Amino acid sequence: MSKAWTAQRERGSPRMIAIILWVAQHIGRSAARLLLWPITLYFLLAATTARRASRDYLGRIQGHPASLAQVARHIHTFSATILDRVFFLTGQLERFDFRIHGFEALSSHQQQGQGVLLLGSHLGSFEVLRVSAIQRLQMQVKILMYQEHNGYLTGLFNRLNPQLAEGIIPLGSPHALLAAQEALQQGMAIGMLGDRVAGNEKLTRCRFLGEETAFPAGPALLASVLQVPVVLVFGLYRGGNRYDIYLESMPTPAAAQRGDREAIVQAWTAHYASRLEHYARLAPYNWFNFYDYWQQK
Repeated sequence: MSKAWTAQRERGSPRMIAIILWVAQHIGRSAARLLLWPITLYFLLAATTARRASRDYLGRIQGHPASLAQVARHIHTFSATILDRVFFLTGQLERFDFRIHGFEALSSHQQQGQGVLLLGSHLGSFEVLRVSAIQRLQMQVKILMYQEHNGYLTGLFNRLNPQLAEGIIPLGSPHALLAAQEALQQGMAIGMLGDRVAGNEKLTRCRFLGEETAFPAGPALLASVLQVPVVLVFGLYRGGNRYDIYLESMPTPAAAQRGDREAIVQAWTAHYASRLEHYARLAPYNWFNFYDYWQQK
């Protein structure tokens, strides 16, 4: 997997984003969704790297070259989930039809007051579970994430819900592991995404959609060191106002000794990659890594 996503500049006009947010908050979701089509057209014409990456990914997952219309649908799906984050973060969950599959995978840990690692990806919307876990399950969630990428958009969303912004643990911070451990000991959930390698992060190679690529070793190492239960999370957008939330328990990796650490991390991450591929095939237009994902670095 390429690390190029960290170097991509933010694309799209900040003014356009601000307009969409204003329309969403003051006029409503239906009106804001009408703006998604010109936004899709803009990205389709101007975002060469994203368009090429979409064609590559869609060609891999469907087994034949993707059409321009399919690329447009891919970009539109991404835009729709970005818009919906406005309503998630402002607590307007009643607008949506959430269908939760595998709820017991998370609720069993909550009932025992046990901390859990929620492992997601850039497939669908992680915000769906992040917000519903807080408002519906009364579960406290901290998020391990890199805040530098898409800083303008992240800042806007953080202002919509400062409470959620306060729950972010910046990856790369020397205190990140300690903060995560303390939160887990208090029975909180720690959320992180497991499908992008950043900076000098340790990686491991796994097969994904027919080709070996690199995945971050961080989630496996974190779960192994802290010996914490892991629940996979996929919030798939199904069109209109519907989201299917899939929760799936994943075995905690063994506490790795130095000699066998690499093998444990590789096997565990390969399992994650196989489940990521499974859910990508369930909702192929929910894949939101718009760069050369298989580029070797």
